[in-house]
Amino acid sequence: MTRALRQAPESAGAIDIAASPATEALPQDIHRTKLSTAITAARDALLKLQHADGHWCFVLEADCTIPAEYILWNHFTGELEPELERKLAARLRAKQADHGGWPLYEGGDLDISCSVKVYYALKLAGDDPHAPHMIRAREAILAQGGAARANVFTRLALAMFAQIPWRGVPFIPVEIMLLPHWFPFHLNKVSYWSRTVMVPLSILYSLKGQAQNPRDVHIQELFTTPPEQERHYFPIRSRLNKVLLYVERTARLLEPLIPSALRRHAMKKAEVWFTARLNGEDGLGGIFPAMINAHEALILLGYGPDHPLRVQAKKAIQNLVVEEGDSAYCQPCLSPVWDTGLASLALQETEGGHTTAPVIHALDWLKERQILEQPGDWQEQHPHLKGGGWAFQYNNSYYPDLDDTAVIAWAMDQAAAPEHYGESIQRACDWLCGMQSRNGGFAAFDADNTYYYLNEIPFADHGALLDPPTADVSARCVALLGRLNQPQYGESLKRALDYLHQEQEANGSWFGRWGTNYIYGTWSVLTALEQAGVDPQERFIRRAADWLKQVQRSDGGWGEDNYSYFDTSLAGRYQECTPVHTAWALLALMAAGEADSEAVKQGIAYLLQTQQEDGLWDHPAFNAPGFPRVFYLRYHGYDKVFPLWALARYRNHLNRQC
Repeated sequence: MTRALRQAPESAGAIDIAASPATEALPQDIHRTKLSTAITAARDALLKLQHADGHWCFVLEADCTIPAEYILWNHFTGELEPELERKLAARLRAKQADHGGWPLYEGGDLDISCSVKVYYALKLAGDDPHAPHMIRAREAILAQGGAARANVFTRLALAMFAQIPWRGVPFIPVEIMLLPHWFPFHLNKVSYWSRTVMVPLSILYSLKGQAQNPRDVHIQELFTTPPEQERHYFPIRSRLNKVLLYVERTARLLEPLIPSALRRHAMKKAEVWFTARLNGEDGLGGIFPAMINAHEALILLGYGPDHPLRVQAKKAIQNLVVEEGDSAYCQPCLSPVWDTGLASLALQETEGGHTTAPVIHALDWLKERQILEQPGDWQEQHPHLKGGGWAFQYNNSYYPDLDDTAVIAWAMDQAAAPEHYGESIQRACDWLCGMQSRNGGFAAFDADNTYYYLNEIPFADHGALLDPPTADVSARCVALLGRLNQPQYGESLKRALDYLHQEQEANGSWFGRWGTNYIYGTWSVLTALEQAGVDPQERFIRRAADWLKQVQRSDGGWGEDNYSYFDTSLAGRYQECTPVHTAWALLALMAAGEADSEAVKQGIAYLLQTQQEDGLWDHPAFNAPGFPRVFYLRYHGYDKVFPLWALARYRNHLNRQC
């Protein structure tokens, strides 16, 4: 996709939707037999993907940074996997874009950091730098300023491979473990993902970890200025960033004066912290970057190849690999709890609100994974708050998340089996309300994680150091608390509803932090408001519904570009429709009382027309940010869940009219 396509998205409002190719063959009123046939096929296909123990786990795909880092990790440790490396390299070559580099999402612009890592990974894997694809990549990278312009995480990898000096990376001494709570920086002031990445990384930095690099591969050809002569590794982002950069440079000069006993103490504290959270074969934090740093830190700390912790840490990384014939890639994370919760909600809608045996099987699987007694980082701020949440992954007991918790408790409540799920729901709600932030909103993992000045430290060039409240997560909590309508949660619900009012954008939509983007955020909120019993005729709901109609495309569906995180004029717009965005928009409009509208009919028609022979939908567009502007994801399960949910919701509406 070119920038020109982004700058001139189609204006659906000026086009006759009824005459579009995707819908002209269908009657004005959707044929119920066709609708039911489509729902049955999609439901059956989804059920076939359910594991024997009741759960679902779909592929979670990221950009090429992750498989490239897997190759870099192999060459850091010297523990090569030649056959897997060959398959990973094949995947990386296949994903090279027309601009010569690699984007952060399907169809995106060249990303300098991703492209540098992929180029290095391919060269480590044996690709000839004079091969045409490597020449194209190198020229594209140099045209963007070269490898010195890459982000902090890429430069840290380059420093460990001795490609740049250590002064080219942020100052992350292990002594950060000793800073008091009142200090401007403290681990508990940043997000869970930042903590799990930074603690082992501080060990790598302090010990100046050096990669084995058994093939002695270098990439000096990617620099416009020799790395030792480069003086501009840290572009100034703001006045505060400039001040903090000077502070950091001063502190870096003092590092040689740190007493060795103090460093040993800090090193031990960091080691104890991250080894306690290694999470077995599910990995530190359940996320790839933290797992990589943890495994490499264990090596530097002297853990031998056969040590159980090192074996587990390596296995956790390898568990993320997906092999497809002669190609392979590495997932950033596994999403079984989230996938199972969403699939359960979709299937409950499919059965008109009833909960069938497969969903009971799924909910029982989930019930066993509720985090009730284990220690968690949330207790640093809320020491007396009992557990009750669910993690995103198979196991991640230190870090349950609010979004998963609300979705699962919602599905359990719909099962109408209080004797079986009542306590689980109650514990979930108590925990969620205890995690509500002061502004009334809910974040993904933490409460009041709003120390925004920390996004200006040199390490945080990704701007995603924190976990502040967001509209989409808050909406899920509102959906749960609203449908329960219990007096003890009334104040929390009111504050959350006020927060959602305040977060509405000028155009009527809501921002989507964890899904792309304003269509996702608007679906999240409108669905929640319906569950909470808010009158759909409220003016702010009408504004949201009108916005969704305005951004509907000529073929009846919806789509949204991930570039909307850079350019808000692209909110709700894309070069084509996607089944997932269409489903979100349909669910949002139906929640707003628009089920009989022409916009909904045309959207349903689009889904019926684009359903595949296997009963499912499939679109290559990335549909969620891991971190807006920095890291994007494609949830492969979304195509399998949300279109089914939307079609079933529409059929249920038609049935109620009979």
